Amino acid sequence: MRWMKRLAAAVFLVASFFSAGPAAAADNYPSRPIRLLHGFAAGGAADTLSRIIADGLSKKLGQPIIVEAKPGAGGNIAADAVAKAAPDGYTIGLVTGAHAISAATYKSLSYQPAESFYMISTLVYYALVIAVRNDYPAKSLGELIAVAKQKPGSLSFGSVGFGSTHHLAGELLNAMAGIDIVHVPYRGDSQSITALLGGEVPVIVGTPVLLGPQIASGAVRGLAVTSPSRTALLPNVPTVQEAGIKDYDVRTWAGLLAPKGTAPAIIAALNTATLEALRDPELKQRLETAVGGEVGGSTPDEMKKLIETEIAKWSGVVERAKIPKI
Repeated sequence: MRWMKRLAAAVFLVASFFSAGPAAAADNYPSRPIRLLHGFAAGGAADTLSRIIADGLSKKLGQPIIVEAKPGAGGNIAADAVAKAAPDGYTIGLVTGAHAISAATYKSLSYQPAESFYMISTLVYYALVIAVRNDYPAKSLGELIAVAKQKPGSLSFGSVGFGSTHHLAGELLNAMAGIDIVHVPYRGDSQSITALLGGEVPVIVGTPVLLGPQIASGAVRGLAVTSPSRTALLPNVPTVQEAGIKDYDVRTWAGLLAPKGTAPAIIAALNTATLEALRDPELKQRLETAVGGEVGGSTPDEMKKLIETEIAKWSGVVERAKIPKI
């Protein structure tokens, strides 16, 4: 009888341990370093943003945040790795606007951009720039649109690659302005700028950070930024809406997410730490300078809604432009 009582007590203790495991883990979180994955090349915008926010989160959470780049497939390789990681809060991901675009441009993905993750918070939003070489005849976006309407299909625009936010920003302009400027993909912003300066394409869609120096030097003219309001980095460049394209709004973004199934207490801890980090003036300035944008945190639900809205928006653009899916 005594042996049976001891066995029952042991079984109870083991059962109690496993049933309380996730709660106990959440209570002690974080107790070791956290991996922060992103899906783009080292030294690029996503890598820079990851390292800045990792520094801020590390200070708030009291544990090292190790940034790991898994470039390829427009960020999909890293997103897949996060989706398949243990939902314990020790693997999180930084994604950009490309995360939602993938749902619109890929025939199938090994994960669902909105449903395979628990969102943590957005970090920063930033516009793109529609630009021409300084000696190009069109001096404004309105003049460029007029040229495109006179000769449909005769103009082309360069971007950082097929299916990028840059590419779809140009396709959205085509749709909303009733024009047909042909897309030419390049491998990154630097190549597209080189192509513009070399006369390979008359127009490109690029980032304010990389185009800013070219605009300041007089080599390139910024015709319009894609956000609803002008950017602090390029205050003299008007918006697409100022050219008469009502409701045009393209801003890419970056945010943090975790694998689906991560304990709510851990998501709450990460969200709180992120929002506190974003309120730090120095970190805020570093993030905004890195991409020429504006810091903006969110709740997990707000970030999920953003991704769902973006998926619907870009799916419509891909369908209207008859862009073949990968």
